[in-house]
Amino acid sequence: MRIGRSAALVAAGAIALTACGGSGGDENSGAAASGKPRIKLVINGGLGDKSFFDSAYEGLKKAEKDLGYELKVVELGSDRTKWEPGFEDAASADDYDILAAGTFEVTDYIGELAPQFPDKKFWLFDAPVDYTGKNGTCSNKCENVYSVTFKQNEGGYLAGFLAEKLVAEKSLKGAESLKKVGVMPGVKIPVIEDFVVGFKAGFKEAGGRNSDVLVQYVGGDKPFGDPAKGKEISTAMYGQGAALVWPVAGLSGLGTFESAVSAERYTFGVDSDQYQTLTDQAQKDTVVTSILKNVGNALYKAAQDDRKDSLKYGAVDTVGLADDAVGYVDDDHFKELVPQKTRTELQEAADKVKSGSVTVPSAF
Repeated sequence: MRIGRSAALVAAGAIALTACGGSGGDENSGAAASGKPRIKLVINGGLGDKSFFDSAYEGLKKAEKDLGYELKVVELGSDRTKWEPGFEDAASADDYDILAAGTFEVTDYIGELAPQFPDKKFWLFDAPVDYTGKNGTCSNKCENVYSVTFKQNEGGYLAGFLAEKLVAEKSLKGAESLKKVGVMPGVKIPVIEDFVVGFKAGFKEAGGRNSDVLVQYVGGDKPFGDPAKGKEISTAMYGQGAALVWPVAGLSGLGTFESAVSAERYTFGVDSDQYQTLTDQAQKDTVVTSILKNVGNALYKAAQDDRKDSLKYGAVDTVGLADDAVGYVDDDHFKELVPQKTRTELQEAADKVKSGSVTVPSAF
């Protein structure tokens, strides 16, 4: 993707952009007149995944409320042919000071656009741009781009550790005889495979065998947006004797919760607290815990640092358990399902990772 500044400006407005938050009305003049820094969150998908993008949105909404930003959201939908022109239009419009976007699928868009708009700032979460400029993007070494990535392998490690403890100790009511567990990633790429590598390491550390970990990728044209396929895969895993399935697949994971209800089995949530974000009580009840990838926390911190002029552009920041950027939900529902002994062992495992006494393997 290569566009000139003039071409981008001509293209502006070619796609209707959906705005959430912000000042409403004449957004360009309104935001500029307010004197508040303006953040535009551009989503290559949509809100409502009750997971990754929703977490990002909540973090920026908090920044709007607490730190005096103005927020606009652009949802590009699941049609990938609309992503490139959508990013071009979003970057060309003069209605933002900071453009935020996430996932590995948009790194080249940001890498191409950021040098064309040097007076703007760009935040990229969950993947870094190529700051070397060697891959044909980032002609200015992306000196106006802040990237933040996550140690999702550490969260995966805790998920695997807990899963093995639960099946080994027969703690899951109705699934006491089952030893297998499932992981359903969206697609096999490093940032997603990192969850799987960590999960298998934690499962083994807790005494399990990797042969008892079922893994099947959603794949296809919509690996992170196909709940029907997610339900199909999860149903097959439960049929193979999985006591629980952990979806790492965005919207596709919503099918796992449906399947768990039918199978009377269990799940782990991912990225956000899905016990809280799910609306169907039967589905909520299947969620033992959620392995958090606190995208919202990371973006809120970026907003704090940017307000203090201390955010480091032209570089990538990597955060994990020690930074409260990944973790797990420990609430009353969790305590009802997980025995005290297991909760203590899980916390001890987390403390070892935080202290550095345990190094979790990675897919990177």
